[in-house]
Amino acid sequence: MKVKKRMGLIISALLIAILISGCSTKKQVNSSQDSKGIASENGGTLVIARLSDAENLDHHFMSTINAASVTHNKIYEGLVGRDKNAEIKPVLAEKWEQLDETTWEFKLREDVTFHDGTAFNADAVKATFDRLLDPDVASPRAVVFKMVEEVKAVDEFTVQFKLSEPFSPLLSILANHEGGIISPKTIEKYGKKVIQEPVGTGPFVFESWTPGKEIVFNKNETYWGTQSKLDKVIFKIVPEETTRISMLETGEAHIAEPLSVTMMETVENSKNAEIYRSEGFGTEYIGFNVEKEPFNDARVRKAIGHAVEMDSILEGVFENVGNKSNSLLGPKVFGYHESLEAYEYNLNEAKRLLTEAGYPNGFETTLKTMDKKEWINMAEVLQSQLKGIGIKLDIQVYEYGTFVEQVNRGDSEMFILSWRNATGDADYNQYNLFHSSSHGPAGNTFFYSNKEVDSLIEAARAEKDSDKRMEFYAKAQEIEMEESVYIPVRVIENMAAISKDVKGFSISPSGYLEINDISIK
Repeated sequence: MKVKKRMGLIISALLIAILISGCSTKKQVNSSQDSKGIASENGGTLVIARLSDAENLDHHFMSTINAASVTHNKIYEGLVGRDKNAEIKPVLAEKWEQLDETTWEFKLREDVTFHDGTAFNADAVKATFDRLLDPDVASPRAVVFKMVEEVKAVDEFTVQFKLSEPFSPLLSILANHEGGIISPKTIEKYGKKVIQEPVGTGPFVFESWTPGKEIVFNKNETYWGTQSKLDKVIFKIVPEETTRISMLETGEAHIAEPLSVTMMETVENSKNAEIYRSEGFGTEYIGFNVEKEPFNDARVRKAIGHAVEMDSILEGVFENVGNKSNSLLGPKVFGYHESLEAYEYNLNEAKRLLTEAGYPNGFETTLKTMDKKEWINMAEVLQSQLKGIGIKLDIQVYEYGTFVEQVNRGDSEMFILSWRNATGDADYNQYNLFHSSSHGPAGNTFFYSNKEVDSLIEAARAEKDSDKRMEFYAKAQEIEMEESVYIPVRVIENMAAISKDVKGFSISPSGYLEINDISIK
């Protein structure tokens, strides 16, 4: 009897333990999501509320970091990338070697497949760059790989880049979004058309895109590298910043970006959110279309440079967030010209130059900007300041996509813009923004041409000696400043508002959102 009683107690205890275990398991599963389906520490959905939509999801047709930031290192990956210190690291290539001045060889990983199941190999790399460089495709990003004569599949996992001329910053370009490798099946499906459903090798898989509303990715369950802790990522397009911040407070979003200086105090006082800040490679600037009158006269452009009181703009508009710039290169970029002198505030000199150019009483012109609070505020300050030399400024504000399209096609006179410099090398800035072959979507929205500047940029590309490269870039920047192609404003400081439950988020110096290491409590 005692044995039976003891056995009964043991069985009862086991049954209770099983029931408790079952209840605990159920409770744990349910706690991985809140009432809105938002993420827990492992798994769940990361929601990013963004100002602007991507113009497209095809790296061969993207002209902005805003779009590339959605897919770079998430859907698409390159042969190489950058680590947290912005140093070049292996990604889809395990190692590489420069065989001679114009030949680079890459040994590829052998354990990678695309999201559609296609094997990643040398043929896939070749297919990607053949499409990018095909003149019939007319990719606006082909210009950055202009020096690539041929991409050759040596064997299944060895690929060579044959260049038409020496090109020192090749790795820095390959680490950028233009170097992302696309599935051959996707290339075959879309051909020369813009890819609508991106397929790469990255840690996330494309699910859907509702233009103007949201872009949705799922976790890549068969990813070759370290898998994300997230199950899903949703990029929600929310133009109104107060709404984006409100979404953080209510738990509808985890990240709101970009964050304007005008909303910093609100976030600082929040119980649920905090500010993320980091210095970027890029700068913001006031640009001129030098093909449009009266800005085809350097004296007019320089007069405006002398009429802008930049210190008051930095303090009043940007609340001293981000440092005053003297160039379109940030201090962290290789090739930055530390001693370059920007324009001195001098109204008398500005008036003298305008009179000399034939505009003693000033003129009327337009300034275009996107619907970004700081830029609108800066435009209004410029409008007030330029009245001092008789210039009447008509401010035109557009949503992001329309603004970029107009500036790219030259439908502008003056504009406010930024350049993120995605590679950390001056070549990406100089060749895209100032070389005469880069007019329009490639980056030269000044429509500027100068044979000496072209030669200096080309010489710097071919030169291996870093000191000589620095000299070439310094000279080019001096000419650009002397010809007043632009007015430098400030070095970009990346800012976002993030939930205090988010860990592992960052924005690279290039401006790419880094979400692969995120976990959410």
